Amino acid sequence: MITAVTGVAGSGKSSLINQELPLQHPQARLIDQGLLRGSRRSHLASYTGIFDSLREAFAKKNKVSASLFSANAQGACPQCRGLGVITLDLAFMEEVEETCDLCQGTGYKPEALRYTWSGKNIVQILKMTVEEAGDFFEGTSDKELLSRIGQMGLGYISLGQPLSTFSGGERQRLKLAMEFDEKGQLFIFDEPTTGLHPSDIEKLMTTFHRLADRGNTVIIVEHNLDVITQVDWVIDMGPGGGSDGGRVVFEGLVSDLMKHEDSKTGHYLARYVGLPIETPV
Repeated sequence: MITAVTGVAGSGKSSLINQELPLQHPQARLIDQGLLRGSRRSHLASYTGIFDSLREAFAKKNKVSASLFSANAQGACPQCRGLGVITLDLAFMEEVEETCDLCQGTGYKPEALRYTWSGKNIVQILKMTVEEAGDFFEGTSDKELLSRIGQMGLGYISLGQPLSTFSGGERQRLKLAMEFDEKGQLFIFDEPTTGLHPSDIEKLMTTFHRLADRGNTVIIVEHNLDVITQVDWVIDMGPGGGSDGGRVVFEGLVSDLMKHEDSKTGHYLARYVGLPIETPV
């Protein structure tokens, strides 16, 4: 089922979930907003593995080496070495990056761009958004993965977008898309809805419910009241923040939390759903 850990800022939510829970359940998998594994050249396609099958498809179609379609190998621009930019050392000033004039920022040498697959070269495909690529990869093994990434509200991101440019929320949702096939696991999400549009929050909650339906336990540290109303169980920390926090104020159903006199979360949740609750003293 889905459990929300709630409470005001500083009430002890993160201490409970990030410090105490792993001691009791070391197999728990934290899907956080930390940096994604990869190098300076890594992008969404390489992180997900889509890039490997894409290069193989180009190689098979054109009967050349797959490394020709990697800006980190044979296909790299000789001037910028696949980075797409030239770094200028200005002595006592900060370094300046300029777009490579040889490859025009693509990172590829001209030879690699002469080859196509389904009418597009490697750079044109990497410029596709996840949503656009879903149609382009129809009938391939990567179609389902692209669909999952799109369901996380990431359909607007291009396949070639560098990992270093992802926001914390985008990194967390991409990690979730990669983990979705797991079953019987304990997943922890720390404020996954931060910065999300309401329509994307709805998609994310649908994904959480699907995770639970597959036999996974989902724990969400969350402030969003709409999300809290949709979970199966709530653990509310408090009653306040800092030295006034650190205690489990309530655990149980959302409907019972809204009736709990000592819970600030319950009070504002009741107001959110329209119950006539008086402001606590």
